[in-house]
Amino acid sequence: MTADPTPTVATPQPDGGAEAEAAEATRPLDGQPRRRRVRLLVAIAALTLVADAVSKLVVVRVLADRDPVVLVRRVLDLQLTRNAGAAFSVGGGATLLLTLVAVAVVVAIARTAPRLTSTGWAVVLGLLLGGALGNLSDRLLRAPGPGRGAVVDWIHLAHWPVFNAADSAIVCGGVLAVVLSLRGVHATDPTVPTVPAVPAVPAARDRP
Repeated sequence: MTADPTPTVATPQPDGGAEAEAAEATRPLDGQPRRRRVRLLVAIAALTLVADAVSKLVVVRVLADRDPVVLVRRVLDLQLTRNAGAAFSVGGGATLLLTLVAVAVVVAIARTAPRLTSTGWAVVLGLLLGGALGNLSDRLLRAPGPGRGAVVDWIHLAHWPVFNAADSAIVCGGVLAVVLSLRGVHATDPTVPTVPAVPAVPAARDRP
């Protein structure tokens, strides 16, 4: 029996390694959990903003032109003040600058939110965003004019400047941020690229 002299040529199989690596690089690592974190951030920011706005409306209506309302003698009272500065009445002569800083903070949080990898940091950024928007709305909408408006403060602790709910949210967010940082919890994953990877170009020998 004579063997077939025709050599057998192996059919080259497409190399899916480069395509698989590109797909893995561009695939969201935890898309659904990230969306949940963004929703949590937005919900906390919205609740903070609403609580701050409602409390200020009530305070302006109830406490205007009256003496402080003492809740705990020598510890806590409620009094209406107008603050042109930052939180806790700091920087009263830099209203416009503080408005720009608040806008920058809001933009930075909005850019960071889609890349969050920590639920704790979602809470932090939600508190910071809600507090920043609460005071920013006063600066934009209240007298004497846009960008120069005075923030409504109304909570007064003994030996402490008067503040509001937005200030409280910012401080709570800052404290939680310090705790998370000390524990080594990162807001985003530095190993994840911020832009999709470029698919590898097949070599000339692999092209049809």
